[in-house]
Amino acid sequence: MEQCNGRMALVTGASSGIGLCFCRELARRGCNLLMISNQKCLQQRADDIAGEYGVKTYSFFCDLTLADSIEKILRYIDCMGLEPDYVINNAGIFSFKEVTATGAATVSCFINLHVRAVTELSKAFASRFAARRHGRILNMSSMSCWMPMPGIALYSATKAYIRVFSRALHYELRDSGVSVTVACPGGIATDLFGLPENLKKLAINLGVLARPETFAQKAVDKMLKGRKQYINGLLNRFAIIFVSAMPTTVRMAVKHRILDRMK
Repeated sequence: MEQCNGRMALVTGASSGIGLCFCRELARRGCNLLMISNQKCLQQRADDIAGEYGVKTYSFFCDLTLADSIEKILRYIDCMGLEPDYVINNAGIFSFKEVTATGAATVSCFINLHVRAVTELSKAFASRFAARRHGRILNMSSMSCWMPMPGIALYSATKAYIRVFSRALHYELRDSGVSVTVACPGGIATDLFGLPENLKKLAINLGVLARPETFAQKAVDKMLKGRKQYINGLLNRFAIIFVSAMPTTVRMAVKHRILDRMK
């Protein structure tokens, strides 16, 4: 496994959830950080990690849904003289709602955050890494990319794009010594799904949700090994088969018993 001590990683969605766990895990290994987020607590999180692990941290407040966001990130990196060795596209959103009931702003947010930003940031650093013949990219997809279920159409479809895009980009860059890893986690105990703490703890104990710290550690391992794809947990790997073959009656039951009642 490649050692990342003294190297630098760029992490989006870095101020909370899995993104913050990625930052802590990389810092624990001696990796310097460029932390990107649009949350006000970003600077404090960066300062905390720098103090705890003795690494250099840079914070860049940025809304990745804006059209010029990637351009601003690249300009900041060049102005600061930074050269990231790793890029982790982690920033994401989730909502459980029918497409026809979803506002235009939310639709745009899904597309801009999960498709445009991931594509543009991956492309920019794929070019830079290929020129140096070194670098690794980790893009966050989801188990839901195999789940065309009512209520998560935007989430699962955009996550499916991330998976296919990342797998293809991995092969395009393979000869240059650059790797692209796509992570497709099952449920992770973060605030993304809006679960209360007691339910998250119960789900962890039952094995339904994984701890974000554990996931981040293993995902970083896979990235540093240059693996194409990482799906956490043996149960999740088997679940893909059953989810893909789920009959229409089950999918419609989700719509009728959950979505219709939400209306």
